[in-house]
This record gives sequence, structure tokens and C-alpha cells, in this order.
Amino acid sequence: QVQVAETGGGLVQAGGSLMLSCSTNVGVFSDYYVNWWRQPPGKEREWVARISADDESVYVDSVKARFFLVRNNPKKEVYLMMKNLKPEDTAVYYCHCVDTVGHGHYWGPGTPVTVSS
Repeated sequence: QVQVAETGGGLVQAGGSLMLSCSTNVGVFSDYYVNWWRQPPGKEREWVARISADDESVYVDSVKARFFLVRNNPKKEVYLMMKNLKPEDTAVYYCHCVDTVGHGHYWGPGTPVTVSS
């Protein structure tokens, strides 16, 4: 059974930093691109960032130059490094692994991030 898990969420003051980790047990991790999504309280889930199998990353405008993605294929992990956090970054953050070969996709349960003003 494929599992995806996020860790690293927590409470941080505005201007602070956090690193979220996404780990998985999928077969060939290098076949996957990985999205991060977030769902702020009372709002819809929104896409935040993606890192491709060949390490290209893209970000929603609101987090550009503050959030950065790194992937470690041997460990089957992706890290979302977040700096200069703002209260509007408060959300549950989800990792979403997408298989570019088999077309399956898998979600983690989410990890909460709270940024206090």
C-alpha cells in the first residue's frame, strides 16, 4: 500500500521559517513529480508548488522567493523550505505525489502550519 506522510508543521511567528518534509514508499520515486497544496482555515485547498522528476520547481506567486523545494530521490523525500512566513500562510499543508508513468497519485494526511502575527 502506498503511503505518503508530511512532517514538520507547527506554530511559528511571522517572519520565521519552517521546513516540511514529505516521505513516501512509492516504487520508483524518480518517476514522480510532487506537489504541495495547502488549505487555509475555512477556505478551499490551493496549489502551492511542484517539483518535477528532474528537479524543476514552480511556485504560486504568493510564495515565490519565500518557499523552496528540494527532493532527495534515494530517500524518497521532498522538502518544502519556508521562510519569511506570514499569517496568511497558515494552513494545513499536503504532499501529493503524481506518477508520470503509471498515472496514479497519492496524498498525505497533511500537516498543520500556524503563523502568528
